Amino acid sequence: MPNPNGRPSRPNPQHNKSNRPGQGGARPNAAAAPAKVKKVEDDSESEIEMEGTVTAVLAGTMFRVRVANGHEFLAHISGKMRKRFIRLVVGDRVRIEVSPYDMSKARITFRLN
Repeated sequence: MPNPNGRPSRPNPQHNKSNRPGQGGARPNAAAAPAKVKKVEDDSESEIEMEGTVTAVLAGTMFRVRVANGHEFLAHISGKMRKRFIRLVVGDRVRIEVSPYDMSKARITFRLN
């Protein structure tokens, strides 16, 4: 049914809520909610941390990072570094995390100098 101004009316989400348990709406006893459980990672599935040097700045905030043993990784900046506007240039030493599932890609987590 349209309102007097000609727009269709929207249903009120508060209208359908009930305070009775099991009927939806607000829970009368909030302490009965299940506790959040943190997932503990195995050592076999955790990221591998390394230190390296930025060798190239690529488009889309991607970088080439070379580690001490000569391997190069395609790395992107972590979300915290983007949020804090931390800039990287060629020659910066960085800490990276490499996923054990794809050893060619990494995430830059910290600028060392």
